[in-house]
Amino acid sequence: MKYKFMALLLLGGIISCGSDDPKEEPKDDSFIDITYQSSNDVISNPERGFMHHWAVNSEGTPLSLVTLNSLKAENVTIINRIYYMDNFKDTDLSTAQLDLIKTDFERLRTAGIKCILRFAYNSDQNETDAPLSIIEKHLDQLKPIVTDNADVIAFVQAGFIGAWGEWYYTTNNLTTPENKKAVIKKLLEVFPKEIKIQLRTPLYKQEFFNYTTPIDASVGYGTTDIARIGFHNDCFLASENDYGTYQNVTIEKSYISNEALFVPTGGETCPPSGVPTASCITADTEMSLLKWTYLNLDYYGPVLNVWRNNNCFTDFQKELGYRLLLKSASLKKDVAANGSFELNAVIDNAGFAPVYNKKNTFLVFKSVNDETLYKKPLNFDVRHVVPIANYDLKESVSLSGIPAGQYKLYLKIEDNYSTLSDRPEFSIQLANKNTWDASKGMNDLMHTLTIN
Repeated sequence: MKYKFMALLLLGGIISCGSDDPKEEPKDDSFIDITYQSSNDVISNPERGFMHHWAVNSEGTPLSLVTLNSLKAENVTIINRIYYMDNFKDTDLSTAQLDLIKTDFERLRTAGIKCILRFAYNSDQNETDAPLSIIEKHLDQLKPIVTDNADVIAFVQAGFIGAWGEWYYTTNNLTTPENKKAVIKKLLEVFPKEIKIQLRTPLYKQEFFNYTTPIDASVGYGTTDIARIGFHNDCFLASENDYGTYQNVTIEKSYISNEALFVPTGGETCPPSGVPTASCITADTEMSLLKWTYLNLDYYGPVLNVWRNNNCFTDFQKELGYRLLLKSASLKKDVAANGSFELNAVIDNAGFAPVYNKKNTFLVFKSVNDETLYKKPLNFDVRHVVPIANYDLKESVSLSGIPAGQYKLYLKIEDNYSTLSDRPEFSIQLANKNTWDASKGMNDLMHTLTIN
């Protein structure tokens, strides 16, 4: 009887040991899983959001540094700076005019603001513009200035042709296919290849490049001419075809929606004609489809007030352009010195659009002991974090040159230009709670790593 009992115990033990329930497997406690909290704040990030539209006439008053500094209180990081060069329709730009533009760029940089740039010759459809030969001379004069100040130029609206630079009311026959192509070609030549240029309608781009199929990622993240041309719509939500912005509305909006994964869209609303003033739902749907990255804060007032009165204006402040946030991470607790660290995180984009201008990204190790920072470059291209899709950030990071110790980890997404890379105002803040280090312009991954 004793032996039967022992045999049963032994058999039970064998059966128990053979159980293979995955729920009972021990968790790998060498990793820590982090879930990040999203923020509901309006965040002032570069090259996106509501903008102010500020025009200046020939040899006029430069931007006020005091006014630029006040924009932080409005969560505004970009302005639409338009230069009306009415005094120079048949002559070179004066030294005073060129100095005005240089001063503006200097003040923008000091204030931590970027501009969407446009040049035009009048702000009245009954006035004249300049001939092509003058436009080309002026662009040659502007070339060294825009090259030296490319760091504070977010995008360029093509301008130059017709009233307001909107490519319509020309008095110099500039809207022929040949003259439009000549202006686009000159803009692409004069502005640095990193700067994207926006045309007033999608058909202008299609005519210039003789194509209708949207570019894809193999082209869109490059700097060829076709990858540099985006769109601006200065009568957004104003009529069925936005006052002639579209010829075939459905097809052209679909085309922009695809292209806008790589090139920016933005502009302003204007008085509606034949359609009701855009509701919150209509505006949200259209900006999501067309991936709007910026919108004029100064025009058209009644449309903006509809959004304010119906409690969606603040939502649009958050959603215009990109809104990147950490969702989760799985990170090692400790690693060996001179080895590597596996960065494994999930990032989301809750905005209407991606980031369009190239950024430099780093994993930053901050010593718990003495707060020394060690920056390790990542291959991560933040432009690939597109709306409505999780992005898996997985990279192996060398720990060479980092001594043993404990380190808090940060993600830094900084401006591509060395003149701005150390400026927190030009770095990207993720939309998470309690992660932003405003003094350094970097995002806390909420993790402490031990290097043995």
